[in-house]
This record gives sequence, structure tokens and C-alpha cells, in this order.
Amino acid sequence: MYYSAGTYEAFAKPEKPEGADRKSAYIIGTGLAGLSAAFYLVRDGQVKGERIHLLEKLDLAGGSCDGSKDVRKGFYMRGGREMDNHFECMWDMFRDVPSIETPGISVLDEYYWLNKHDPNYSLCRASEKCGQDAHTDKKFSLDKKSALALSKLFMTPEKDLEGKKISEVLPDSFWDTNFWLYWQTMFAFQRWSSALEMKRYLCRYCHHIDGLPDFTALRFTKYNQYESMILPLIEYLKSHGVTVEFGIDVKNVIIKDENGKKIATRIVYEKERATGTIDLVEDDLVFITNGCCTDTSCYGDQNTAPDLENIRNGEGESWDLWKNIAAQAKNGEYGNPKNFCGDVEATNWMSATVETADEEIIQKIIGVCKRDPREGKVTTGGIVTVKDSVDNWYLSWTINRQPQFKTQDKNTILIWVYSLSTRKEGNYVKKAMRNCTGEEVCREWLYHIGVPTDKIDDWAKNRCNTTTCFMPYINAFFQPRKKEDRPLVVPEGAVNFAFIGQFAETPRDTIFTTEYSIRTGMEAVYTLLPVDRGVPEVWGSKYDVRELLRAAYYAIDKKTLNELPMSFKEKLLFKKVLAAVKGTDIEILLRESGLIK
Repeated sequence: MYYSAGTYEAFAKPEKPEGADRKSAYIIGTGLAGLSAAFYLVRDGQVKGERIHLLEKLDLAGGSCDGSKDVRKGFYMRGGREMDNHFECMWDMFRDVPSIETPGISVLDEYYWLNKHDPNYSLCRASEKCGQDAHTDKKFSLDKKSALALSKLFMTPEKDLEGKKISEVLPDSFWDTNFWLYWQTMFAFQRWSSALEMKRYLCRYCHHIDGLPDFTALRFTKYNQYESMILPLIEYLKSHGVTVEFGIDVKNVIIKDENGKKIATRIVYEKERATGTIDLVEDDLVFITNGCCTDTSCYGDQNTAPDLENIRNGEGESWDLWKNIAAQAKNGEYGNPKNFCGDVEATNWMSATVETADEEIIQKIIGVCKRDPREGKVTTGGIVTVKDSVDNWYLSWTINRQPQFKTQDKNTILIWVYSLSTRKEGNYVKKAMRNCTGEEVCREWLYHIGVPTDKIDDWAKNRCNTTTCFMPYINAFFQPRKKEDRPLVVPEGAVNFAFIGQFAETPRDTIFTTEYSIRTGMEAVYTLLPVDRGVPEVWGSKYDVRELLRAAYYAIDKKTLNELPMSFKEKLLFKKVLAAVKGTDIEILLRESGLIK
């Protein structure tokens, strides 16, 4: 497997790999990683679809990219997915997945046209004073010490950041900047999250720094990610004969290691409380989704809080599977799951889905986001972070294009709410969010959009329906880690198995993205078959001096270098540098970026 860039590799169709007709594949998990592995086996590996078996414990495919309606309780959306125009593997796949809504075009075409006609941007990145002050000021407000610390983090080798928290590499002043407010709530980082992962995000998305404050960097699907992404992909796979077997709870993959040659020999599973096995030979490929950020999610509804009684550190089907596999490693080459699932208090947050058709509530929403959600276009453009809630629930909310579900009543809208702090009491509801019913969560949200306090309780009860979801491991992949804590997609010496998903290690890319899952599936297939075509490399904006200078310009709130506070010595050095580059391409680049006039 190798990486590539450019249209020569991107447009090429690979030859059929030798031995493809002998291969069978067993894919554990039907999240985006598993489905993408199946896709690449079919399209590029040219493995017969009937020889590809997706094994899923639940009765619904999609993994964490779900979205569903319970006819008794309402709509559930555990989370949403933000996409980037440089998700190279994702677009490589979806350019060949047919739309299930518009005949004759691909999912990529559908997505591209939608975001061209209705580009994303926010008019209300943050709100204060119960929605009275909603704004996007587009400023990061970085002080000099914070700016220098971010620059140093950007350039620090990953090896030097292993095991470190963000709070260990950034100054105390950083936490009061708009940069941290935007960064934390958009990506769900915490102060105790991995400094290594934050570095990856800085490097991966430096080309979008100007679009972070108002979300112009983002693109969204038309409907929830299950209907817009998962369903078309499943239909594609079914049309090629791929099977999905539900109710299969895989407990272990037995791996034989003889002098460094590692071969998966058996899959052990349970179905309907009975144990079963699948015996494997070297031509049988196994793709293992190890770990899951939405494992053991706990649900509540309008009148019931999530049941948290059975949550325990490190428990859950995906974690148990990974631990059983990791226990077979001689040198830790299958990763360290306990590093990610061992501290639920550090890795949880909670979301809610509010459904309403009430005109007075919708008018309050319009007052904050300056758009009518019933127009079917971009509404909030991303999350609205409630600054009044920073020391409480740390609540944010968003309204994507409506309807979010094809079965949604055209008169209703769905609001997704999430909070980073689930143990603190709210500003209005004096309880921890994790202990709240849907109605109580709705009260807190209504308070922050400016509903009069004498009406909040009645409106939450009678004008809205709210479902909730507590996710104990949703931030597990942001735990401080070492490189070896995540197994390589294809461990050294592995002959017929690979790890895929958010807890497999591939260089430079960022977890908690659709791209990461798809990339691991693609890399796994291309390595094991192998496929003689380049995997698109991670977009190289961090190596592009134009992007770096432009990022610096926006990071300092569009000031020229001459406007920055400098000591006498710094000013002298600055003048010498300008004189040295005068008349060169470097001077042109500095001017084009805005850093000098």
C-alpha cells in the first residue's frame, strides 16, 4: 500500500489483484469503516460480493452514523457529521455510490450540488444573555503567549507529545480565548484531551482556519447521516451481492503468531445466546472494528432520564472484543484498549433531540440564528455555543437543513443539543444533565434561546418532544495516548487481518471524522489484497507555505505583522527580515497572505 496525490492515481482503475477470486472477507461492524472496506473490496479489489460478509450485532447498520425514529418516543440523533472538501478517501468512494434519491447521479454529485446551491455559514456562532446577543465576530482573540504556544504545538514532533494533555502544552490565558471556545465546542476537545490529537487537528485543518469562526469551512448532508450516507452505501453493496448478517456479536478473533507471521484462524461469536465459530484460512480476510465511541449509549425520552446504572469503565461489546484480541499480542502490537475506555468521567458527553412545530418557539430560534428553519436551507450553519453555559452544562445546539428525516412531518423541526459537562447543574434546571429527562433538557435549552421563564416549563412539556442520549465513550479517542496504544491498520506481520475505524492508527489523519473511518477501510483493503493504486494522501496544507501564511494571518485576527506588539529587538529583526526578502517571491507570498501591506 502506498499514498499518492493528483488525478493520475485518482482516476485510474486498478487491475484485478491476483487471487481475488479465492478471497472471502468477514467484516466485523457495519459502521463507515466496515462498509467502506466492503466497498473497496468490491470496486477496487474486485472480490465477488457474495464472498463478503458484514457481521453486525445490532439490527441496524451504520455504527455511530445513525439516526432513527422510535414511534413511541420520537427522533434520536446521537450526533452529526461535519465534512470537509478535502476528505479525499470519502469522495473517492462516494463518487461511485449512486444516489438513492436522484437517478443517474452519485452521492458526491448530490452533495456537491447541494453545498454549491446552499453554502454553509453561520450568523450566530455564540449566544449570550438568553439569546439576546447572538453573533459571529470571526475573531480568535489570541494573546501573544497563546499564539506562540499554538505555533510551537504545530511544529512539535508527535513523539514528544505522547501521553500529554492539552493543558500541559498551552498557557492558562489560552482558555479565555475565542479560539478555545470555538475549537472546544466544534471538535469536543477538553483540557485533558490529547495534545497529540490537537496537533493533528491543527496540521490537518490549517487551510480552514478562516472558516472556523463562521463555519464556512464545513459541508453537510441533506438529511441525517444515516439516510444520506449509510443507506446509499448499503444499497450499493447489496446490489453487488454483499450480505449483512445482523445479530452477530463477535467476541474474539483468534490469531496465530508463528515467528512473527500472524494469521487470523477463527472468529468466535454469539447469536441468540448460542456460541458459534467461523474457521478461517489464509485467503479469508478479516476486518476488525476495534472500539466504538457510541458503545453502551444510554437513552432517555421526554419523561425518562437515561439509565446510567450499568455503566462501568471499560465495558461494552466493542471494548470486550478489542481486549480479547489485545490479550493475544506478544509485544502490544494490537493496541491498548484500556487507555481509551478506562475513564468514563473523562470521555462522556450527552446529546438531545428536540422536536417542535410551535410558532412561538420557532420565532425565538429565528431571533437567534436570523434564519427560518422551515425554508429547508442552512439554518444555524453549525453549533451555537451558549457562552452563559460555559461554567454549567457548556451547552451548544444546532439546526441542520430541515427536514432531517424523510419521514419527518413537514411542519416540525428538529434541534440537536449537546453538552460537554454532564455532572454540573444547569443555569435554569438545577440538575446535572445526565440526570435529566428530555423535558428538563428542553427547559434548559428554551431558557437559553430567550423563552420567558414563566412559560418555559409549559412549553417544554406541551410544545416539544425531547429524546436524550448519554454516551460514556464518545470522546474516548481523544484520551492522551502513545503511538502504540492504537494498533496499525495492518499490524507488522499480519497476513489476513486488519483493524479499521477510529481506534486504528493511520498517520496524519484526524479521528472523530467520517474520513478517518473510510481511510482505514481503504488502507486495509489495499494492503491485504493488495490493490495496485495509491491511497489518497491526507491533504497537505501543512506543507503549503501559502496556506501556513494565510492561517497565520487569520489566527492573529487579520492583522499585519507590523500591527503586532513587538519588543524593540523584535522590531529590529522584523525590519531586517523584510529587507532581506524584498523583491523576492517570499515578499509576494507575505503580501498575498495579508501579513504585510
